[in-house]
Amino acid sequence: MNASSAKETNMATCIGMVAKVGVFAAAVLKPVARQCPVHSVNVFVPHRLSHGVRSRLYEHVREGYSDKPELDMRAVCEETDKVIANVESRKGDLRGDDVRKIVCVWQELQAVKTEISELEEEKRRISDIVRALVTKEDKKALANFPEYNQALQKGREIRNRLNHLYHKETELDEEHYGRALRLPNTTHPDVPIGDENQARVVELVGQKPEFDFKPKGHVELGEELGLIRQRHLAHVSGHRSYYLRGAGARLQAALQNFALDTLQRQGFIPMVVPDMLKGAVFEGCGMQPNAHSSQVYSLDPARFPDLNLAGTGEVGVAGYFMDHAVNWKDLPVRTVCSSTCYRAETDTGRETWGLYRVHHFNKVEMFGVTADETGEESSQLLQEFVSLQKEMFSALELHYRVLDMPTEELGPPAHRKYDIEAWMPGRNSYGEVSSASNCTDYQSRRLNILYEREDGSLQYAHTVNATACAIPRTVIAILETHQTKEGTIRVPRALQPYLSLEVIEKPKYTPLKYIGPNQRYPPPRPAPKIR
Repeated sequence: MNASSAKETNMATCIGMVAKVGVFAAAVLKPVARQCPVHSVNVFVPHRLSHGVRSRLYEHVREGYSDKPELDMRAVCEETDKVIANVESRKGDLRGDDVRKIVCVWQELQAVKTEISELEEEKRRISDIVRALVTKEDKKALANFPEYNQALQKGREIRNRLNHLYHKETELDEEHYGRALRLPNTTHPDVPIGDENQARVVELVGQKPEFDFKPKGHVELGEELGLIRQRHLAHVSGHRSYYLRGAGARLQAALQNFALDTLQRQGFIPMVVPDMLKGAVFEGCGMQPNAHSSQVYSLDPARFPDLNLAGTGEVGVAGYFMDHAVNWKDLPVRTVCSSTCYRAETDTGRETWGLYRVHHFNKVEMFGVTADETGEESSQLLQEFVSLQKEMFSALELHYRVLDMPTEELGPPAHRKYDIEAWMPGRNSYGEVSSASNCTDYQSRRLNILYEREDGSLQYAHTVNATACAIPRTVIAILETHQTKEGTIRVPRALQPYLSLEVIEKPKYTPLKYIGPNQRYPPPRPAPKIR
């Protein structure tokens, strides 16, 4: 079909709807023809369930677990061009035509709702007429009253029409949420536009360490000191897995406790969260557990329907606040959790060796719930979280830089995001060790996270999240930054009380010897035991 006939088809669809729903609906639908793309006839999908977009969050709502997400469609419809520009500046497959389809479906849904409301009112009026006639006239004589028969006929027509519209409303509602929930958050006006190369350096902290020898990488250091093992694990736990042993395991515990203690002194409430969560919680946080390039591990759906392993503690903490309201006097609520995070890393061939990009790791996460009265509360909390991150990395005596991340690096939920990259001498480059995101009301509208004002009214909260300490990458930075010429590791002063060590040295016990297959000179197997 050519563009001209496609345009005529779209116009006819919109005009036909206007004729059905009356003058008010015509006003509602007036922009549809302008918004709908003229090069395609698929603006209104014939079979609504075939639009191919599945929403776990919508299914969660339909099953009665939560209220429907209240998305700000007014802004999407009134500022469509602005929304399109925002969408196209982000990374992902959502484009301008998708936004126009979202507007079309929403407007069609509103028109159907309007017609349903008008018909239900008409149905009530007819019921009143019939009831009055039944009360006033003899029942045997009612069949001879034209007014009575006309009312019955009109009532049947309305019921038939409503049954059709209720079905259409359900289909449109599902398609609306399937599409609209994919929209990203708004973007702060100061965020750089573009890919990761456009990240703006906000601050450089500390000095790069200088060595009078060639610095080693963390894997070499870790193996020599008996801290890390990654070799010969493909048959044990698969690729991108690792063991920490001895002082390596103690270093992980020290970093966790250091971060937890630092944040609890600042009023953070500690929390232990589930590692397995429903897809609706992931989607409400702005993640798609079933996306093609997803990093989310999903459990066997035949045995454990819709259970996924969390890649960050943020999902678990957000799930805690889902469908709840925080009391006004407790805002902002600052929460800290330490959890194991699981990431499939199936969409990248980068960093296949070492601790930088692994399938599982421990992380201490900050999560904040704050008010939205002035619009600045969450921005202030974001700055507070970044300040705490800087305090901890400075205490670990690391050189790092703070980056204001560009649009393509924000992900769907973030309004603004800062990353911190620590200098890693063994890699001879900076590496991301933490991030902090202001998600404004993006997550709260999807997960029904609210706060209760002093007058009892409810308002959508804003959420902020930030990494306090991602253990493996922080271990990389510490080992590579604080290595000595002798091959030992100087322990930062802030960690010495937790490790009871000033220097990490080679352990006194003998390293394990590999005796498995695939060796050039395999060792002899044990001789038969003689009894």
